[in-house]
Amino acid sequence: MDVRMSSAKQSNGKTEWHLIPWRELEEVARVFMYGKSKYSEDDWKNVENKRSVYFDAAMRHLTAWWNGEKKDESGFSHLAHATCCLLILLWDKNNKDGGSND
Repeated sequence: MDVRMSSAKQSNGKTEWHLIPWRELEEVARVFMYGKSKYSEDDWKNVENKRSVYFDAAMRHLTAWWNGEKKDESGFSHLAHATCCLLILLWDKNNKDGGSND
């Protein structure tokens, strides 16, 4: 039996937060902060037709990035903006109809 394996604490399905790339996540948080200063905090929660609005926005940011544009007019990466859009879509899905996972 490998000593390292026997003494290691098993995570047993617990969230492994250390796997997240924190520097990139900070850039995403800063895009949300930019949105807060431009609109208001959590304004995105009240947007009608969130699915189409944020899907379209994510695709515009991804397309701009794909075509070589490094940053949005905000000064932040298009990928950080697209990530925000995807997080909003995930939040919307998880908070709609009791948090269904479809």
